[in-house]
Amino acid sequence: MISFRHHAVSIAAIFLALAVGVVLGSRTHADGLIPGTGDKQQRIEILEDGNARLAEQVKAADAFLAGAAGKLLAGSLANRSVLLFTTPDADTVDVDAVSAALTTAGAAVTGRVGLTGAFTDSSEGDRVRTALTNVVPAGAQLKIDAPDQGSLAGDLLGQLLLTDPAGGQARGTEQERKLALETLRGGGFLTFGEVQPANLAVVVTGDGARADENNRGTIIARFAGGLRSHSAGVVLAGRYGAAEGPAPIAVARSEAGLAPVTTVDNVDHEIGRITTVLGLTEQLNGGTGRYGTGARATSLTVAAMPR
Repeated sequence: MISFRHHAVSIAAIFLALAVGVVLGSRTHADGLIPGTGDKQQRIEILEDGNARLAEQVKAADAFLAGAAGKLLAGSLANRSVLLFTTPDADTVDVDAVSAALTTAGAAVTGRVGLTGAFTDSSEGDRVRTALTNVVPAGAQLKIDAPDQGSLAGDLLGQLLLTDPAGGQARGTEQERKLALETLRGGGFLTFGEVQPANLAVVVTGDGARADENNRGTIIARFAGGLRSHSAGVVLAGRYGAAEGPAPIAVARSEAGLAPVTTVDNVDHEIGRITTVLGLTEQLNGGTGRYGTGARATSLTVAAMPR
């Protein structure tokens, strides 16, 4: 019998068809291959009408998946905890939606940690590294030879804020965590409210608009990789542009050392938010993936898994 998850994944495939349709439609119209449309303005209007119809179909698919999320995700992260990290360009709507999807899946969201512009700026590298090496807790082995502050910060915060994958126990003391977080906040590198250790993490980024500025894209991607080296699962989720050029998801998909990080490039749609949650469940089962419609994505969403 076909499960509800299979139905939902099939509906999700609409997004892939729509993305292909937009690309092919744009090329066809632009090349003047539509009979009787020699006039440039007429071709533009036809293209706009077609895109408007596609946008309505995307909206309908989003609405369907939003309504289906409860059945699709229910219990998939029961008894698990997740910490959210956000980059400076992350859209609050995306972050809130991912948090809601995690809660729907039964996870406890233990806090939000915001990476600031200074944190993701390579020109601040010396300051960030100094702050990090000054708060290494006793017993922690920090990779102080890491090439950038993203790797180093992920290494430290992964040990302090994410539980040991083997035993599920928090590493370090509350005082050590507080010292590290307060030091980084005092340096202008982090923002946060109440934060508790978690089993898993999601790094929510934006569309990669400033990724080429002072290596921001690389720093974010390697931060996610540093977290992943100390946790049971990390998903780096952003918008379509984050999978292009030097943006974070593109870097994560191109660097072999970051392969264990699951990436999702359509978090501004319901399918991406659901995939972000399913990506964590997949990692708990030993898998990983590159999901969405952007460059180097290998699948639209996580394949149906037994519940």
